[in-house]
Amino acid sequence: MTNAVGEFIQALGKENVIQGNGLTDYYEHIWSMDRPLEVKCLLLPRNTEHVSAIMRICSAFEQNVVPFGGKTNLVGSTECEENDVVISFEKMNKVLELDAESRTISVEAGVILEQIQMESERLELLFPLNFGAKGSAQIGGVISTNAGGMRVLRYGMTRNLVLGLEVVLPDGTVVNSMKKIIKDNSAYDVKQLFIGAEGTLGLITKAVLRLHEKPKSRVCAFVGINKYSDVVKFLKHMDKGLAGMLSAFELIWRDSFEIMQSVDEVPKVLHLDYTYYVLVESLGGDLDRDREHFESLLESALKQAFIEDAVLANSSSENNAFFRIREDVHVLKQKCKFDQHFDISLPIPSIGETIDAITFDLKNVNGVEEVFAFGHVADGNIHFMIGKENSSKELKKEIDHVVYAPLKKLGGSVSAEHGIGLHKKDYLNLCRTKQEIELMRMVKNRLDPKNLLNRGKVLS
Repeated sequence: MTNAVGEFIQALGKENVIQGNGLTDYYEHIWSMDRPLEVKCLLLPRNTEHVSAIMRICSAFEQNVVPFGGKTNLVGSTECEENDVVISFEKMNKVLELDAESRTISVEAGVILEQIQMESERLELLFPLNFGAKGSAQIGGVISTNAGGMRVLRYGMTRNLVLGLEVVLPDGTVVNSMKKIIKDNSAYDVKQLFIGAEGTLGLITKAVLRLHEKPKSRVCAFVGINKYSDVVKFLKHMDKGLAGMLSAFELIWRDSFEIMQSVDEVPKVLHLDYTYYVLVESLGGDLDRDREHFESLLESALKQAFIEDAVLANSSSENNAFFRIREDVHVLKQKCKFDQHFDISLPIPSIGETIDAITFDLKNVNGVEEVFAFGHVADGNIHFMIGKENSSKELKKEIDHVVYAPLKKLGGSVSAEHGIGLHKKDYLNLCRTKQEIELMRMVKNRLDPKNLLNRGKVLS
């Protein structure tokens, strides 16, 4: 064999090497399924040995690689060029072990997040990571992007839930650290290099994930508030009153809430009379007692007049319906002719004034048609979805400047949870120092000296 594709066929079998017309059923993002993938080939490894063989071949031929998970990223991490080889982990989708005693689940990289949640629930355990793309996001991609979601407040980001990893390096070396232990202070924690690295340092093939005991109670409410200062007061009030049980505190601006609540499948929980809408959730151990206490905290907040109205979910199905309102951001996307997404981080006290100022400036940009804001205010993460009349680079850059310009002075971040990918790498210096970026380059150059993995992503 004298070319990389021939070597791939020999290593994986012809049925696992997709080329030419076979690529018409593949795409680079779930929101661009109408555009067939145009790459050299797409590879479907079935195990770690396949991935290792692929990378040995790629290293020999200096072939650049783009890894695919569920293709739900929002920063261009799965965008491809004609000469790229894609590795899709969809066939590495086995749950390897569910260990109730150690409260861990071991999985291959292609397992869907929702499947991990469901498998855990069978043993009355909880994998708390939760976000809108849970039905399609693969755990390898979730770990590679250090995804966040709606329960970061209580359980932390993805890296807080990863105990062990197996990773294939760019030269095909397999690094196995599939440990179940929580505490391991033996020198460098090597697995952390690959969590949030967006597939630029190595390819995650397996993971050991930490589970928690499944709560026996879940209480949710939607709340209407008119002043941002009262949003902060309400957050402190609920966090203090719930004493560790507060698990979600989601903020939605009125324009966004109006669209999110307009879908027929979700309940109309509150009138459109308020500036802000908060979805608040607690997870505990005694439903009757927890619900009564939660309700008393809402009543106290109403008496103190820092919330205007509140609606408590009355059942498990209503809890889920409340969360669907917040999770289904696709209804916002449908209002946009062209869309642009942001997931910035800000100090909590600065959010109200800063988001108002950014929104005002965005609405004065020629070509901007819609501005939707929502986010995980308890951890300082606010999302923007911008609807615009065209997809020109000039308009994109103008919008980027408006959103990102205030962040450096505030000590914020251009990426709270989506990563950097292609779309944000020019702005990395707004939230990372020159020395930090240089250290990142040193790690990349040492682990991937031929620049094979996700070439051009994250770092210029």
